[in-house]
Amino acid sequence: MKTLPNPFRALIIGSSGTIGSAFIQLLQSHPSCTEVVGVHRHSEYPLDYQNPDSIENCANSLSANGSFQLIVNTTGVLHSNDWMPEKKLDDINAEQLMALMKINAIGPALTIRHFSQLMDPHNSVMVTLSAKVGSIEDNRLGGWYSYRASKAALNMLIKTAAIEWARTKPNAVLIAMHPGTVNSRLSKPFRGEQIGRPPNDAVRDMFAVIENLTKEDSGSFVSYSGEKLPW
Repeated sequence: MKTLPNPFRALIIGSSGTIGSAFIQLLQSHPSCTEVVGVHRHSEYPLDYQNPDSIENCANSLSANGSFQLIVNTTGVLHSNDWMPEKKLDDINAEQLMALMKINAIGPALTIRHFSQLMDPHNSVMVTLSAKVGSIEDNRLGGWYSYRASKAALNMLIKTAAIEWARTKPNAVLIAMHPGTVNSRLSKPFRGEQIGRPPNDAVRDMFAVIENLTKEDSGSFVSYSGEKLPW
């Protein structure tokens, strides 16, 4: 049985980004979505992974407005103005490793912790965007040490939380989702505009998977196409 109810209320984390804003746009026009709320660093209730306290504060502020049946976390970082993904072992540095762990693993883990209180206990879905390059089994090219490691850490955190949720939140689904290559600021330096998909297409594909998730899917790593990916 599908977990996402009809109607549903949605929350998009990282709603100012390319994928997040596309989710907002899709859900605003979706007949089953009664309301979609977006949060980001500069929203009314700001959420900034550089400030871990803001995660709990944002969740507490939103809790007064009722529960959500769908929460999608689209936040993540691949590169910055100061560094790009490492091509070789000699490129690894502590600053980059710690920065990506903070944004791609620690922030989302704390989000799962604090935002779980906002989920409808009857039926709800939480999706955190990950990346196929975080799959240890699928790693055949090497490189991108910090990004791969941070997404692998994220995947383990999601898997572990889903095991706990099977006991404490049996009506909730928690998954990691690979969005594919999307035309965005994140992918632009890596031929994203040539090999990626428009964000609206990517989000439509992802939502088609999300709305068909069942409780048995909880704790899995899923592609935008619905394919189960190896951890």
